[in-house]
Amino acid sequence: MSSLLVLGGARSGKSRHAQARAEAIAGELVFVATAQAFDDEMRDRIAHHIADRGPRWRTIEEPINVVGVIDREAAPGRVLLIDCLTLWTSNLMFAERDIATEAKALADAIGRAAGPVILVANEVGLGIVPDNALARRFRDAAGTINQAVASAVDEALFMAAGLPLKLK
Repeated sequence: MSSLLVLGGARSGKSRHAQARAEAIAGELVFVATAQAFDDEMRDRIAHHIADRGPRWRTIEEPINVVGVIDREAAPGRVLLIDCLTLWTSNLMFAERDIATEAKALADAIGRAAGPVILVANEVGLGIVPDNALARRFRDAAGTINQAVASAVDEALFMAAGLPLKLK
């Protein structure tokens, strides 16, 4: 496996599955965190995830330049786990970055990565159409990024109730 996308809804088991897949590969483990701790609840979530991963993992916090991290860190004998593209999408939107350009850059980086890359993303397009323009724009941006990444990876899984469904 060189690249894997793990999609799913909230609490579907995507992060746990992605972590297990990464840990099954021999080598150094690098977690690329896109979350930003703007409040106590998010700080608690981040602390829980760090504790859950344990000391075998090195963490890189990068809310925007995920492409740069892949280019710099992907290497044989090193697994990158990027969690999550959905938060990355909101970070890009707040930074007023062009989503289509960023999605293409990420897909290109996955294609040239020198080592395995696992990416986690929420599938936010399965529910009702949001009632406001910002939420619809976010849903569309997340879908654009998920499609670009799915086309670039070697394998894609959809998680539901902790069970993986192979998409690609």
